[in-house]
Amino acid sequence: MSIYTSTTGTGGLLPPEFGALVERPVEAMSVALQAGTVIKTSANSYHVPVLTGDVTVGAVAEGAEITPADAAFTEITVSPAKFAGLSIVSREMAEDSSPSVGDNIGKSIARSIAKGVDSALFNTLASPNPAGLSALAGISAVEAPLTYANLDPFAEALSLVESNGGNVDYWVMDAAEALDLAQLKDASGSNRSLLNSDLTAEGRRSLLGRPILVTPQVPAGVVYGISKADMLTVVRDDTRLEVDKSVYFTSDRVAIKGTMRVAFAFPTPAAHVRVTHAAA
Repeated sequence: MSIYTSTTGTGGLLPPEFGALVERPVEAMSVALQAGTVIKTSANSYHVPVLTGDVTVGAVAEGAEITPADAAFTEITVSPAKFAGLSIVSREMAEDSSPSVGDNIGKSIARSIAKGVDSALFNTLASPNPAGLSALAGISAVEAPLTYANLDPFAEALSLVESNGGNVDYWVMDAAEALDLAQLKDASGSNRSLLNSDLTAEGRRSLLGRPILVTPQVPAGVVYGISKADMLTVVRDDTRLEVDKSVYFTSDRVAIKGTMRVAFAFPTPAAHVRVTHAAA
């Protein structure tokens, strides 16, 4: 679809600072970039060292030699995948440089990229999408009952994560699952929510003291507990919003392309947890 001044009802597109129009909105909208530890790289592949064995330590007598020992390491290698969006506008729109329209185009492409990145994180998608939590071998798992009666499945999930050296920093779920949990009451006949709903903290919901993030990209009936330190969201530092006036030369249109390269790494898979609601 092409965009013209007559179809938008306003003029203006694109100040010179293009890349920020994509990367900053993606950072704000994407759960993957909020819940994970963001790593910027200029390399095609990013190498993550994983400690598999600690240095041997013991008591030593005064003046005695300390026996040397080596830590054991393995390595995870990830290659950021390209997420891209393309929009076509008239030359009149492109050359009338209203920053507000430029922001809207950039945010629209960024919104689509954010959805694509989060979908890859929470679903098993074909290559070239990066592998995410759905395909993660060794992730902790909890089966929740058909109907939630309490928060015990999440207490179990938190215990599993902590026993593997992680910490649930965020619970991530879809809106229907968040509503099911929000409707749990603290006692029969009570109207008070069982969740810790702190309306003074910008209305944010929490579960066992951990914030809840809601996204439609999580499959129905599934809740993920994410340990931020143990999920790396690797972003190539060449995010771009590019304008090309030549590709549609004969129709006097301009191509606007946004690209961002992202991949995920999970050094300790069991530090994350998947809670599967039996209703799913």
